Amino acid sequence: MSGGHSGPVGVALVGAGNISAQYLGNLTKFPDVRVLAVADIDEARAAQVAAEYGVEVSGSPEAAFAIPEVEIVVNLTIPAAHADVALAALRAGKHVYGEKPLAPDVASGRAVLAEAAERGLKVGNAPDTFLGAGIQSALRAVAAGVIGEPVAATSALESMGPEGWHPNPEFFYVDGAGPLFDMGPYYLTALVALLGPVCSVAATGRKARTTRVVGAGPKAGKEFPVQVPTHVTALLEFAEGYGARSTFSFDSPAPKRLLELGGTEATLALPDPNTFGGPLLVRSPQDADWRELPVEGTQAGRGIGVVDMARALRSGAQHRASGELGMHVLDVMSAISRSAAEGSFQKVESETAKSEPLPVSWDPSEATL
Repeated sequence: MSGGHSGPVGVALVGAGNISAQYLGNLTKFPDVRVLAVADIDEARAAQVAAEYGVEVSGSPEAAFAIPEVEIVVNLTIPAAHADVALAALRAGKHVYGEKPLAPDVASGRAVLAEAAERGLKVGNAPDTFLGAGIQSALRAVAAGVIGEPVAATSALESMGPEGWHPNPEFFYVDGAGPLFDMGPYYLTALVALLGPVCSVAATGRKARTTRVVGAGPKAGKEFPVQVPTHVTALLEFAEGYGARSTFSFDSPAPKRLLELGGTEATLALPDPNTFGGPLLVRSPQDADWRELPVEGTQAGRGIGVVDMARALRSGAQHRASGELGMHVLDVMSAISRSAAEGSFQKVESETAKSEPLPVSWDPSEATL
């Protein structure tokens, strides 16, 4: 039990921006959580979003923190505010599940985990896409020896950036963002789930343009500065001896989303790690082409990490999209960023334990609490 509570876990969302619709569309339907409030520094925006999803209470973050029945604060603020909001929620006695990255820098990420540990509270962190059927089926395939012994992985996220469709894209191009910190968590979390923790990295980075232009919404045509590298290439060394090559780019006219894991017997082509389903493909030297493998598990979408965390609060188990995992991914990204800036190999000091795969039958749409 968590603080004497029983039954569905009370949740408040802080941050009523673009991503909140995906969370609210699911969390208001999952029976093991109850969305009690939507909060934002723009209280009018919070009220509008709350009304759209039938949530009775809206207002400021502080008002949401004060609701006794709220056990988990889902932190959907911009990356620069992730740590501050998480710390405020923890100090109000709430568990926190945050959007990625855990914090804008390693020091503030450690501060969040230290605050939670001191107060006996849990921290969870997106992405939870690795809990979806696609990556979980890949984990089971690797465990079953489908590819033999893993050797190395390749991943790539390449696009022209989000300013063509996002109405407020400026925050994607400030310190703590860019393609590495924005999209890197999906790929790096999947790689860590598959291969374990990273121990060192080497990287290069560049910035193709110093300014970008908003392409959609009321600010279309507005020019804004680019503060971070927009094309990053990294080599990753894993503690278990595996290697990976990863590219994160907002400078590519040819979109690409690639995640492959090679083994001694075959190669797996995994689904886009920013999705929850398949396809999952395998190819061995004996195959003339890729073969499709079964994809089993949940494809319910964003918020399943919150449900897993809620169930863990009641059972005392360890939730899978944990703060420790989020901290390790943040540490890896920070090491990549330092390596690109300094031109040197960088050690990754943090570690994270491999989580147990979800049972195939795990279903967030079924009530268990």
